[in-house]
This record gives sequence, C-alpha cells and structure tokens, in this order.
Amino acid sequence: MKLTKFSFYLTALILIQLFLFSSCASRRDVVYFQQSDTIPVIVNQPENDYKVKIKPNDNLFIKISSAVNPSAADIFNVIQGQMTNMTASNLDILGYLVDSNGDINFPTIGKIHVADLTKEEVIQLIQKNILEYVKDPVVNIRILNYKVTILGEVVRPGVYTITDERISVPQALALAGDLTIYGQRHNVQLTRIENGEKKTYYFDLTSPKIFSSPNYYLVQNDVLYVSPNGTKVRSSTTNQNIPLTISIITALLTLASFFIRYK
Repeated sequence: MKLTKFSFYLTALILIQLFLFSSCASRRDVVYFQQSDTIPVIVNQPENDYKVKIKPNDNLFIKISSAVNPSAADIFNVIQGQMTNMTASNLDILGYLVDSNGDINFPTIGKIHVADLTKEEVIQLIQKNILEYVKDPVVNIRILNYKVTILGEVVRPGVYTITDERISVPQALALAGDLTIYGQRHNVQLTRIENGEKKTYYFDLTSPKIFSSPNYYLVQNDVLYVSPNGTKVRSSTTNQNIPLTISIITALLTLASFFIRYK
C-alpha cells in the first residue's frame, strides 16, 4: 500500500515537472515569414519607396569638394584640416545640428531649411546655393546620429548606430542577436516620432506580409520593442525555486520508493 502511495506521488510530481518545463509554443508561434503550402503569398517590398528624410535634431556631416577649384570649396568645410584621426564623437560635435525649426547654419550661405527633405534633395539645395562660390561642387552628406534602439526579448538589447543609413526590421532584430525563445513574434512594436508626434506600429514576424509594410525599413531614432510571451510572463510571477524544489522532492521520493521496494 505504501508503495502504491509513493508511486502515485512520484508519478504526479514527474507529470507536474514535465508540464512546467514543457513548451506550449507551436510552430505557428515561432517560425518567421510563414505562408500556405498550397497558396503562395505575393508581397511587394517597398524598397523603391524607401527614402530617409532629415529631421530636427539630426546631426549632419557635410563635405564640399570641387575638382575645378578645391580651395574655394574649403570655406564650406568647417572641419577642413581636422579629419586626421577623427573619431565618431568628434564628428558628432563638429556636425551640422538641425535645429527645432528644421534649419542648419551653413558657412557663408546662412540658414538652410533641410527638415523633411531627403539627402538627395538637400544635396541639390546646397549645390544650388554655393554655385556662385564653387564651380561644379560635389556635396556629400551623412547622418551621424542614424541610430535605432532595440529592447525587450532579444539577445542583445541596446542602441545601434547604422552606418549605411538603411536597415529593415528583420535586419535590426538580427543585429540584436534575434528574438529569444520567449519573444512574442506576433506583435513586435515599433515606436517612431512623426511630425513631432509619437506613433506606434506593430509587425507580425510570422507573416510574410511584413515585407510589404510601409514601415519595413526603419528611420533614425526608431525604437523596436519585443514583448515577452505568456510563458515568460508567468515564470516572472512564480517562485523561481519551484522547479528545483520539485526536482529534489522527486529524487527523495524515488529513493524512498526504492528502499521500500527492496526492504
């Protein structure tokens, strides 16, 4: 009779332990970019529509050059002669900061409105303004503060500088080491400032329709947040020592059952 009770308790504890350690996630909850095996999903990637626009508080590196009269171009380069051993932090300090009105203060020319313009449009605008000073000017622009923030259930959360000024949602998540197994893949949150207002968008990583999203490509200062799934939330509200306690009790009951059996 005692053996039967011990066996019952042992079986019950083992089942509880298996339940606690088992995953309730299905393939549908975990696999990215799923599509029907019989009906292909056709998506249009918004690659041709992707254009980064300058925003207030952006920090711009602007370099003017000219093969015809290079000395004339030097007056527009505020960091001319200081490029040797220049670090990223130095460039941040010496860049052109776009003010709250969307303007930069450019040498000789004065204020130039650049907010809501693409880099190509700003290049054309600067070229037009300096033509009377520099013949055949070449204008190069980089956004020094092109950064995205990735938080939540990813392997390496943090702030990432994007040097090529172009990154998609999957690329950003890969940069952070991908989602952990506890990351909620159905509603990855994107927070973005548009026209001075905070906007929130959501992505379903399990659907290939993400590729056709107008927000597939990130812009500077975007924030991605991966929320924890139900398993992670439940585990955070329970005693973390429960699995260990159950393991110890199971081992003790196993030993007790062994001694009673062979007593």
